[in-house]
Amino acid sequence: MPVPTPATTPRPEYPRPQFVREAWLNLNGVWQFEIDRSDTGLERGLRERELTGSIVVPFCPESELSGVGDTDFLEAVWYRRTVTVPAEWDDSRVLLHFGAVDQDTTVWANGVEVARHRGGFTPFTADLGEVAAAGEELTLVVRARDTRHGPQARGKQATWYANSHCHYTRTTGIWQTVWLEPVPRSVALKRPRITPDLASGSFFLELPLSRNAPGHRVRATLSDEHGTVVSAETRADLGLSPRLALTVPEDRLRAWSPADPHLYDLALDVVDADGAPVDRVTSYAGLRSVAVDGKRLLLNGEPVFQRLVLDQGYYPDGLMTAPTDAALVRDIELGLAAGFNGARLHEKVFEERYLYHADRLGYLVWGEFGDWGCEVGARDDNQRPDASYVAQWLEAVERDYSHPAIVGWCPLNETYQNLHDRITQLDDVTRAMFLATKQADGTRPVIDASGYAHRVLETDVYDSHCYEQDPAAFAKVMHGLAQDRPHVNSGPEGRTWSVPYRGQPYFCSEFGGIWWDPEAADAAGDERDASWGYGERPRTAEEFVERFTGLTGVLLEDPDMFGYCYTQLTDVFQERNGVYRFDRTEKVDTTVLRRAQLRPAAFEDAE
Repeated sequence: MPVPTPATTPRPEYPRPQFVREAWLNLNGVWQFEIDRSDTGLERGLRERELTGSIVVPFCPESELSGVGDTDFLEAVWYRRTVTVPAEWDDSRVLLHFGAVDQDTTVWANGVEVARHRGGFTPFTADLGEVAAAGEELTLVVRARDTRHGPQARGKQATWYANSHCHYTRTTGIWQTVWLEPVPRSVALKRPRITPDLASGSFFLELPLSRNAPGHRVRATLSDEHGTVVSAETRADLGLSPRLALTVPEDRLRAWSPADPHLYDLALDVVDADGAPVDRVTSYAGLRSVAVDGKRLLLNGEPVFQRLVLDQGYYPDGLMTAPTDAALVRDIELGLAAGFNGARLHEKVFEERYLYHADRLGYLVWGEFGDWGCEVGARDDNQRPDASYVAQWLEAVERDYSHPAIVGWCPLNETYQNLHDRITQLDDVTRAMFLATKQADGTRPVIDASGYAHRVLETDVYDSHCYEQDPAAFAKVMHGLAQDRPHVNSGPEGRTWSVPYRGQPYFCSEFGGIWWDPEAADAAGDERDASWGYGERPRTAEEFVERFTGLTGVLLEDPDMFGYCYTQLTDVFQERNGVYRFDRTEKVDTTVLRRAQLRPAAFEDAE
């Protein structure tokens, strides 16, 4: 497949909207590229020589948009590009940022190793130090390994050649934006942590720094459409992470919510002892709270029923990478149009620009990792929990901590293993991920694992997955919550997978998945067997709507349920159980689905 030369830089938008510097250089576009199927490229000199092919970054080589389109197993891949460091960066350190590279990455700059990173979902940065000189050429070489043999969190990526059921085309190598950024050599801001506190009408800021220098100060300025709201500053020479509080005057206070997703602008400055500017970044913040009241989850002190949809973030041409920024916006708009007010961001760590759009559009989301069905001892599956899970998950939480749209964390999904009186590696990793999340973020609820194996007694939220297709039978399965006997997933022959329910907020976090494939419904034979979903395939759109309405109605009519998550927003390859097709076109009139998700007025009044 000939590699296209984009007329403009693909994915040109700034990739990190909550931590923005004015100067940066987008490195998306055509790179040299070579597949290294046996991972012998280092020995064969690929690091030193020109590569034989080319690829469009940030799209993975399995995708159409990359211009490569190779969906076979790629044990390792190599990238090479020479760029000129802007001459105006002459008084700066240069940072090289990768949004995400799958899976095990080594980076060289001008022949010097500058970074190693393990994990396919989270960002990392190489400090180029003295390697990058302003006005001079810089040659970057990247090797990404994506082995099937060692433990790896990979989400829904297939470990055999072809797609089947809910296993999808693999992603190897670079799949998010790559960019260069200059930062001051003296003192530079690192990523801030912005904690909203609605009770006091304040934002608490942690402002980590690269180093301390005598007399330096940090300043934070919050503003809205009317101008400056509040400003504060403190010394930057007494600690590596100065803290500031910004209390919003009552007449300028607006809480962030789906009904009013108000965002304040935030400017962060470092100044030296003479008051001269040293570093500046811009950000934004939303003032909101998340709390637990019995079985209810509260947003800003009030219950908001969470009508979530499962969003797996796959695209026909870009796979895990959205073809454009507008495509990210469109997916949120599609969810809202169908009556959902949020999503479980399922089995991958989404591009951060998705979260930016969720913040500004008021779309509730649960942050999740890509580790579906991990278990200890699986012989044919390398998705096994180990210490790398904890490390990568903490990188994801750190990146996304300050986004107001995130209302909960879900580090694991559908773990499989019997619960017994011997502690296992899965128990250790589950507890480690839960405790690490609670330490990293004490402001949001954490569910230890979505569906199947709840292994942490003190999990903030409890849930189950149920794909029963008959609404009457579904109601019988889900009826026990009022008596503190909710549906709990169990293993074969009724084996126990989970610790007991203890009165936490509860929701059915996967249900529906109705196998609705309008094109195949009229076909026969092999054409009918080319897709799959849950239950018997509806014969008409009316039958689909009737089943959708019945299933959602069971959960909407339960006053003890704080929300649900319907499977799923779009079809993904052969999995045809989306509200929309894989190309995002409608299968049914979404206004009908929106009306079907209206909660009984009695419950709304009680809330």
